[in-house]
Amino acid sequence: MNIRRHIFALTTAAMLSSGAYAADIKVGVIGPYTGGSSSMGVSMRDGVRLAAKEINAAGGVNGNKIVLVERDDEAKNERGVQIAQEFINNEKVIATLGYINTGVALASQRFFQEAKIPVINNVATGTMITHQFPNAAENYVFRTSAADDIQAPMIAKEAVEKRGLKKVAILADSTNYGQLGREDLEKALKKYGVTPVAEEKFNLGDVDMTSQLLKAKNAGAEVILTYAIGPELAQIANGMSKLGWKKPIIGSWTLSMASFIDTAGKNGNGATMPETFIQQPATTPKRKSFVEAYVKEFKPKNGIIASPVSAAQGYDSVYLLAAAVKQANSTEGPKLLEALQSLKAPVDGVVMTYNKPFTATNHEAITAADVVMGVVENGRVEFLNAEDATKGAKKK
Repeated sequence: MNIRRHIFALTTAAMLSSGAYAADIKVGVIGPYTGGSSSMGVSMRDGVRLAAKEINAAGGVNGNKIVLVERDDEAKNERGVQIAQEFINNEKVIATLGYINTGVALASQRFFQEAKIPVINNVATGTMITHQFPNAAENYVFRTSAADDIQAPMIAKEAVEKRGLKKVAILADSTNYGQLGREDLEKALKKYGVTPVAEEKFNLGDVDMTSQLLKAKNAGAEVILTYAIGPELAQIANGMSKLGWKKPIIGSWTLSMASFIDTAGKNGNGATMPETFIQQPATTPKRKSFVEAYVKEFKPKNGIIASPVSAAQGYDSVYLLAAAVKQANSTEGPKLLEALQSLKAPVDGVVMTYNKPFTATNHEAITAADVVMGVVENGRVEFLNAEDATKGAKKK
């Protein structure tokens, strides 16, 4: 019996050292899965689920299985704070993916910073997000979405430089996202010597934009620039139709949300926005396989992902984290930080192939060169410029 016990002990030790009984890698996933931002949150979450499923099916990371701990923050700052503390203190996550809403990110990610646990913001775009802790020795906040200081200049360029529209009105919601985005737009317009003829604010849930639109119209606005999310953006497009006032709408990437496109219908046609990913046409083999797998797994309405950008960026964030865990051969926060800042092997993603996407001083994976302009046409987003589809194919 003693010999058998000894053999069993040796076998168990060998299996543990080889990873056969490896511990799970717990990863937090946070976003709004209900409410006005839910099309972004659910699409992101499903993109994350798809990537985790693929990685686990291929043997996991260093023999370890990724286990997702998902929570609905309801797009509420206080709920985000509660979840951050739960992830750190109870769930003991090794990293967190998500944040859709800039305000929730800014309220919550300080807890991960203090705990030295990486956060990869895969949808939220507020410029300040990765710069929230400028005096910290180490920054645990990363991003795989296009920051607003990338998007705002593209919006201004499209309106002023490309279309020659200098009488601009800005309509932005009252959230941190809307108001910080408005500030970025003002800075971008200032470089063209343009001051908005009207700047109007509205709240989440508002269903009548008549007052704001009339002020813009009476001020002689030639174009509406927007920073808001889908439901309210649809009210802008529908409100303009009711007034019989047809002007271009150019805004942040959220004009690609299903909650804008479906609710605005034909009134949304022509709306233009910066995008990191456009579902159709699939311009690379990776994008094609991603879309096919996503549609098969989650069966979105009419085969169109509710928020393709959120899904793609969520998917890529998992592969970037997995690459860091593999390289570090550890799930300790400081070692993951070091690995993320110095990824040696390229990561083949949907948005792009990531070659050293982060450094110690730059935690933004996306640059202006990685973003194209999209336009809403008949219920889906297309490339505004045909050459951008080719550029995306060549970039991979």
